[in-house]
Amino acid sequence: MQPPIRVTDPSIAAHDRVFRALRTRIMHGEIEPGASLTLRGIGKSFDVSMTPAREAVRRLVAEGALSLSSSGRVSTPLLSNERIEELASLRALLETELASRALPRAHLALIERLEAINDRVKQMVRQHDASGYIRMNLEFHRTLYLRAQAPAFLAMTETVWLQLGPTMRSLYGRLNRTEPPVQHKHILAALRAGDEPSLRLAVRTDATQGLRMLKG
Repeated sequence: MQPPIRVTDPSIAAHDRVFRALRTRIMHGEIEPGASLTLRGIGKSFDVSMTPAREAVRRLVAEGALSLSSSGRVSTPLLSNERIEELASLRALLETELASRALPRAHLALIERLEAINDRVKQMVRQHDASGYIRMNLEFHRTLYLRAQAPAFLAMTETVWLQLGPTMRSLYGRLNRTEPPVQHKHILAALRAGDEPSLRLAVRTDATQGLRMLKG
């Protein structure tokens, strides 16, 4: 294993800080689809110069979290129906595999932890907190998928979540939720029963059903 890279250049530390913070905001749906961003505005928000702001944007464009037009306009992407379908299919493939791999390690303490997170999801729904709901919903899934011990799968899944972040906020508004996703109950029940087919079905449905409502 290679030793960790020591960051001595303050501009590198700054761009990484901006990248991580902006990435989190996008993933949690704190920025609307199609919203324009400027390097100057990003720099002001994070109290950095244009250089680290530009580098953070470059990395986020590479991950598909931001779009860069030929004119240099930076924005969160507006997803086409085809792109939504593609990302929904990716979620179904990746997340059912992660859930299956996590199942043999789904001990009682994990299930209780997931139940506690789902209670926080309910709280965000009651508070009509869209970004809080998205954050806790992703935390529910991430907590389960970490037990899969498949970091490459999880990294790919998080990239999909990142690209969907702004769109998930639009979805939340359309669904007008009053309760957490019903599939969470099915996921928890399947974990308790050790029922892999039911777990895969619940995860696949949870990952795709809402997104496909956005098409059209």
